[in-house]
Amino acid sequence: MQLKEAKFQIGQIVKHRIFPFRGVIFDVDPVYANTEEWWNAIPEQVRPRKDQPFYHLLAENDETEYVAYVSEQNLLIDDSDHPVRHPQLGDFFEAQVDGVYKPKERISH
Repeated sequence: MQLKEAKFQIGQIVKHRIFPFRGVIFDVDPVYANTEEWWNAIPEQVRPRKDQPFYHLLAENDETEYVAYVSEQNLLIDDSDHPVRHPQLGDFFEAQVDGVYKPKERISH
């Protein structure tokens, strides 16, 4: 299996292509890396391929904030210029610069 280079980057604000939510990318898997149970819970007609990058998002919709795991094929750039309100944003990122959140420096022990 050939790995595809990720189209989106950590800190970028994206929105789902089908469902009404958006979020900030905080991690990327080069290919699907979740459970088979999770995979099989996705309706077959909208189930994405496993051989593409998958993104961990600090996600939000009109009602709530949560963590989402989304395939690259289902993401688009969110160019709304609205800040993300997710309560964990400060755990991962510093200020937003030119529409992209700057990851916090990691301190290794």
